[in-house]
Amino acid sequence: MPYQAPLPREYYALMPEIAVSITGIVIMMYDAFAPKGSRRGAGYIALAGLVAAGVSVAYLWNESIPPAFSGMLLTDKLRLFFDAIFILVAGVSVLMAMQPLDDERLPAGEYFTLLMFATVGMLLMGGAGDLAMLFLGLETLSITTYVMAGYRRGDLRCNESALKYFILGSFSTGFLLYGIALTYGATKSTNFLKIQQAIASGQITYEPLLTIGVAMILIGLCFKVATAPFHVWTPDVYEGAPTMVTGFMAAGPKAAAFAIFARVFVQVFSPDVPNAANLAATWTDAVALIAVLSMIVGNVIAIQQTNIKRMLAYSSIAHAGYALVGVLARDWQSVAFYMLTYAVMNLGAFTIVTILARQGDEKTELDDYAGIGFHSMGLSVVLMIFMLSLGGIPLTAGFMGKLVIFKQGWQAGFHEVVIIGVLNSAVSLYYYLRPLVVMFFKERETPYVPPKVTAPFYAALAISVIAVFYLGMFPNRTLNALEMNNASKDAKAPAAALPAGGVR
Repeated sequence: MPYQAPLPREYYALMPEIAVSITGIVIMMYDAFAPKGSRRGAGYIALAGLVAAGVSVAYLWNESIPPAFSGMLLTDKLRLFFDAIFILVAGVSVLMAMQPLDDERLPAGEYFTLLMFATVGMLLMGGAGDLAMLFLGLETLSITTYVMAGYRRGDLRCNESALKYFILGSFSTGFLLYGIALTYGATKSTNFLKIQQAIASGQITYEPLLTIGVAMILIGLCFKVATAPFHVWTPDVYEGAPTMVTGFMAAGPKAAAFAIFARVFVQVFSPDVPNAANLAATWTDAVALIAVLSMIVGNVIAIQQTNIKRMLAYSSIAHAGYALVGVLARDWQSVAFYMLTYAVMNLGAFTIVTILARQGDEKTELDDYAGIGFHSMGLSVVLMIFMLSLGGIPLTAGFMGKLVIFKQGWQAGFHEVVIIGVLNSAVSLYYYLRPLVVMFFKERETPYVPPKVTAPFYAALAISVIAVFYLGMFPNRTLNALEMNNASKDAKAPAAALPAGGVR
């Protein structure tokens, strides 16, 4: 008798989400029954669950899973590569948070539970094959990050950042939901494949309705990735939220939103879809303008910042502009690779800031870094590596990420946008080098007490440093996994390519 799987095959597409969801529930149960003051155990349970989710992603990579649940969930390389990014971000975020939670006596079980369910939201966004699934994943992610941003409940700055994030996030969600409604009204479906088919067959109820719907979806996503002019929440939220949360927010939700950008704009509303040329031309012009504006605003304002968290906030706005070049080129592989490089170097930088900020994030001004270079040589050198990578210095992940994405943009004909991006990248070196100058060449007025660096911090830094140099020096292994040699064929495939769903 042939072996029968205990579950229908489409349930295998949910294995990463199931693993992380169960982990979140186990952490809640552990927190309820664990001895008072036990904080590390919840973190180790979270790491174990993320390892299980990573194993399931590796299993799915070599499988061919058809679109699951009536096309709501897709399992292709786009989804699985972004899933790997989300799991990596969550894992480093767990390591980054262990010591601060212990030092400040904050509830660790609640924090790691929120982090797990935020990861579930990202995973659902990465595999979304339907606008309804997109919204479900986005709201799961958003609600948990609203709470995490205000996790230090006795801190007024933290409360302010959470409130700003919640109000502006809810406002942007309204735009996204209204855009979904209008898209449904124009195409009579929320399924990505059926939307493509409606456009290709000319069965659009009212074409301006679809254009307005796509514009509103674009606005909603631009808020999530913090592009100009939808960036106003970013510096205040990044500065006020606990640094361990800021590091996660800067890498995870941004990557999840770019996964949706890649799915919706690179594939669904591609100009290669018949009858979509006018719509594609409209969103392409809008995205090009947003990309240029984000690069300029992010880099110019970052130069003026004296707080390192605000500086990195404006830096993230500029990096969102760089990543949009890959969206313009309609090449999801370059976007995915760029978000991986951005995640590892950004998480590493925020890990250093978390270590140096001490309890309550009281030391995040650049003057707090004065003269520490020779007192904490190891931390200073590691921070220098991450800053140089963010600036795009060769042999680092940042350089290779920018090279890949600018190359795709140039080949797609967006020469002006790429030139502006390269010039802005050169400008960014000024403020990325500032902390290094302050650490090594500015005299310190007060005595310096070296911070406590525990094993989880060392693990987070080791993962980030290894990834920065690995992706910078040996990028071909990752690029080959993404089939970058066939990128244009994959990313610009016509509507018939999307329903395949399985890993190609």
